[in-house]
Amino acid sequence: MRANSSWLLIAALATGVQAQEESPWTTRGDALLRAETTDVPGRDSIDRLRSRLRLGVDYLASDRIEFGGALKLAVGSDSNSDNRRNLDNERSNQVALDELWMRWHGSPDWVVTVGKDKLPLSLSPMLWDEDLRPIGISSDSRIAIGDFDGMTVIVGYYAPDFLYEDQARLAALQVGYHFRDGAPWSASALLSYLHFDDLDELVREGLGRTNRVANGRLVSDYELLDLQLVGRGEWADLPLEVRIDLSRNLGARDQDEAARISLVLGDRRHAGQWEFGFAAQRMQRDAVLAAASDDDWWFHSFARGVMPWVGYGLSEHVNLRFAAFDERRDGANDSVSRYLFDLQARW
Repeated sequence: MRANSSWLLIAALATGVQAQEESPWTTRGDALLRAETTDVPGRDSIDRLRSRLRLGVDYLASDRIEFGGALKLAVGSDSNSDNRRNLDNERSNQVALDELWMRWHGSPDWVVTVGKDKLPLSLSPMLWDEDLRPIGISSDSRIAIGDFDGMTVIVGYYAPDFLYEDQARLAALQVGYHFRDGAPWSASALLSYLHFDDLDELVREGLGRTNRVANGRLVSDYELLDLQLVGRGEWADLPLEVRIDLSRNLGARDQDEAARISLVLGDRRHAGQWEFGFAAQRMQRDAVLAAASDDDWWFHSFARGVMPWVGYGLSEHVNLRFAAFDERRDGANDSVSRYLFDLQARW
């Protein structure tokens, strides 16, 4: 019943997208239906179906002030009591507030956001799960340099709002330089600093995960310095992106380094277009905060692994993706295999 309802919901929403007359009110949303199989040594195979629907509305109060909010509905074949054991960052079954924010556009190149929203920094899945919605304040400014280049400076302070109630805090800064931004061939360098604090509650809630824990507390502090190098262009008339991510935890005495490389050819968000991708990452045990890294991967640190995937755009609003993961924990001989099949809709 849950599976059939989820498929019908996504199909109805995707086919019901219509253009609206200009109005200060705009609606938006996205839906995901995911079939998962994960084989973990020593456990029965995890076979589950999860679905998620987000519905949002934005209101442009003036040329400078904008408000927005969104609700999230999640339905899964598993129980919420399994989320800790399965290393999830979101509950399988819930109705929750996903966004509630206000934006002030100080200028065309400067925006201040207050409230609960996506993290505005561009981070790889190694450091941050983009499904998380922190609560706080951020300033996002863009500076033109010459005719083609530019810089971005993003600073923010948040309550990360993890899976269970906690007192964690995050101070974040990202400075980016963008070479020939928007040209057929372009490149970016992004330097980020993430300072997590007040993390004791994470351990009590079972979110210490693969980070080192002793006497009920995380062994290391988490002050992450991260450098991303990004190149974009075209190959065989398809968009191409290559990204290298190098990270180090300045708050750890050792086991503090992580690296990731990814390559994406094509873009499944366009109708009739294929997408082929490959990512490989290696994270030492305290290199990243395991509670914040992407839960598409089974291990959140203390592991190495690869992820090939292929996607296809069914329309401008609906796409498919099949992703496979092969991951191995440090010091272990057996690998974890995970397969995700996603049907996604956005409007």
